[in-house]
Amino acid sequence: MITIGLLGCGRIGQVHAASLQHIDGARVAAVADAFPAAAEALAGKTGAKVMTTDAIIADPSIQAVVIGTPTDTHFDLIAISAKAGKAIFCEKPVDMSADRIRELIGIVEAAGVPFLTGFNRRFDPGFAGLQARIRAGDIGTVELVTILSRDPAPPPVSYIKSSGGLFRDMMIHDFDMARFLLGEEVVRVFATGSALVDPAIGEAGDVDTAVAVLTTASGRICQISNSRRATYGYDQRAEVHGSLGLLKANNVAENNVEFADGAGFRTAPAQHFFLERYAGAYRAEMLHFIACLTTGTAPSPGIHDGLKAQMIADAAAKSLATGMPVDLD
Repeated sequence: MITIGLLGCGRIGQVHAASLQHIDGARVAAVADAFPAAAEALAGKTGAKVMTTDAIIADPSIQAVVIGTPTDTHFDLIAISAKAGKAIFCEKPVDMSADRIRELIGIVEAAGVPFLTGFNRRFDPGFAGLQARIRAGDIGTVELVTILSRDPAPPPVSYIKSSGGLFRDMMIHDFDMARFLLGEEVVRVFATGSALVDPAIGEAGDVDTAVAVLTTASGRICQISNSRRATYGYDQRAEVHGSLGLLKANNVAENNVEFADGAGFRTAPAQHFFLERYAGAYRAEMLHFIACLTTGTAPSPGIHDGLKAQMIADAAAKSLATGMPVDLD
């Protein structure tokens, strides 16, 4: 039985706790949160103990931690958890600084502990299916990847101010997906963006509408489109064009009923919320983590994947600021 300490009992912590309750061979042994009421509520649902973060990390009976706390706490929690010998599941981003992630890589690798970066979209059936068929050679050599990711509505400006910006907060998922589907590392990034949805986002120094073009050393291209607004639901699509054909992963609708009359054909809108859209991906992600701990295999995506996505995000932010393409080291 893998015993888990859950750090952070907010929205994403509750998602991971629910997943763990349905996984044989794992249990949430303890929970911690900066807000005691949140910890007590989740403990009541899971049967876990409420403990302090330090107590969870110091407890030798707890084998792994799931970090679902704010990003600015990740560095310290990862460092002390690794030094305590805990396996680590950390929500993205690992940290807002690529240099600090490099420092964490040294700590994690010196400790020899398993580490999974929470890029849950890799575990979505549609996107995972795309990658599996690419790997099987169904479309030959990958030439062009197109990723569309648009939220139903922007978050509060108070969140925007501390988010690290659209590239590090939102598009970072797509940067990881680009690497997942391209099959090669990105060497050049060109990005542009505007504040078209909410002027207050622009006043806060961010953009809400953006496009990035990524290029690999062999010339493969990925184009990414992001918007903080989509009136028709949570827009999550990907298309991969190759030398032998095309693969697509389309939106997941609220239902599969189609209505037709004299005005034409109508279907349901896309699912509206990321927790609903990616519920299966979150479960599969946690299953993968527990399976890796059980079998002794390395989780993927790992901490190096967190670093590489952050490096692309940093390059995109620099490209937006300078108006020029940016080469990655």
